[in-house]
Amino acid sequence: MKYRSGFLLVSLGALLIGSCASLPKGADVVNGIDKTRYLGVWYEIARYDFAFEKDLSDTTATYTLRDDGKIGVTNRGYNYVKEKWTEARAKARFRGDDTVGALEVSFFGPFYSAYNIIALDPEYRYAMVAGSSIKYLWILSRTTTLPDAVKQEYLQLAASLGYPLENLVWVEHTRN
Repeated sequence: MKYRSGFLLVSLGALLIGSCASLPKGADVVNGIDKTRYLGVWYEIARYDFAFEKDLSDTTATYTLRDDGKIGVTNRGYNYVKEKWTEARAKARFRGDDTVGALEVSFFGPFYSAYNIIALDPEYRYAMVAGSSIKYLWILSRTTTLPDAVKQEYLQLAASLGYPLENLVWVEHTRN
């Protein structure tokens, strides 16, 4: 299986470079995060699509603790048009206290993009991540499915923040 660089999944990539420290209006980040519990594999359940994730299914984000204290990010997905897996690596860091869900991610050297954890269940099974505006949203799970009650709760939160729910792409997971 061959990977190509340049792919950005849950990256909030270059499109957010100029506004890495902001949140969508009305959104709050989760406080009291245990970063070690957040590490590991997350399956992308739904997202707002953008160029770097176009035509991807089976998307995951894996977070690891790096030697320098930052978070290693490996995003992976299957491009069903090109019929091949693609992967990108990045680094993330907390914008302040490492118990607050306000992070920034870099795929391109010194350029960072907003990664805001705006919902997280107490068992670290489900999360919702926002970029710096309502153009970027991800719903994540530790498995390839999401209970309907959690789905409804997250959709209600997203709608209350102004996200048009009809723009969500629901990700298929048939190859994970």
